[in-house]
Amino acid sequence: MSANITDLDSSNFDSIVSGASVPVLVDFWAPWCGPCKAIAPILEEIASEMGDSVKVCKVNVDNNSEIAGKYEIRAIPTILVFKNGSIADTIVGLTSKDDLKAKLS
Repeated sequence: MSANITDLDSSNFDSIVSGASVPVLVDFWAPWCGPCKAIAPILEEIASEMGDSVKVCKVNVDNNSEIAGKYEIRAIPTILVFKNGSIADTIVGLTSKDDLKAKLS
């Protein structure tokens, strides 16, 4: 994981997501998930291109089942976009970089 992407777990999820002054993209993923591996480079690009105007984070559902359960994650990858601490958008499965960037603006 790059320096531009924050790994979330139960100890930091709420403080990072609700305390952010910018949109927060949270990728729910697992290491064994092929589509999750395919979208990872796109998230890296978004994190580096958009810089401080967005926060890109990842939640490993295998290690954080309580967070996945709280947000009713049924399939991965699932990306939640939070704005002002609330879910503004949900994307299930692979999507394009342009689509993700549009949902963040």
